[in-house]
Amino acid sequence: MFMEKQELTAQESLSLIESMISKAQNRFNENGHLYLLWGWVILFCSVVHFVLDYWNLYNKPQFVWFLTWAAVIYQMIYIARAKRKERVKTYTDEIINYVWLVFAITMGLIGFLVGRAGAWWLMYPVFLVLYGTPTFLSGIILKFPPLKYGAIGCWILAIASSFIYYKFQVLFLAMAVLSAWIIPGYLLGSRFKNQK
Repeated sequence: MFMEKQELTAQESLSLIESMISKAQNRFNENGHLYLLWGWVILFCSVVHFVLDYWNLYNKPQFVWFLTWAAVIYQMIYIARAKRKERVKTYTDEIINYVWLVFAITMGLIGFLVGRAGAWWLMYPVFLVLYGTPTFLSGIILKFPPLKYGAIGCWILAIASSFIYYKFQVLFLAMAVLSAWIIPGYLLGSRFKNQK
């Protein structure tokens, strides 16, 4: 009888562990929301920058990129709220957070260095390479192939954009975020809803 109770307890423990793993997997917290946020913001800024610059509608088209600061503020609020609701922080969540933190730091540093060197024609191809890196790693970590394919798309666009006149390179950012963040973001959202 004592042995049965122990087996039951062991079985219950195993069920509890399986349940926690299942919740953590389902909860990947990857509902695609932040991919969509950044995808649409970058797409909008890219297209507006191109239109303003190409047709000389405004002499400082780069100012449209200040909109990304509003996205940063929104993201910080969104993440803070999500952390309050969070019951368990998985190792996966932690790794992905660091991957994207490194991406943000690297983007800032490279933007600064390219600007300092006056090599503006390199900015977009380099950013496209960078867009692919955290996206590919996130695809591996989340076991979500659309992110990996989107990242490969970014790298192909990075090479292609290096052959294009600088003013048109910004449109490659729009194509990149469509394939790397917007489409996968909607697919992640769909997967998240199905798992719920």
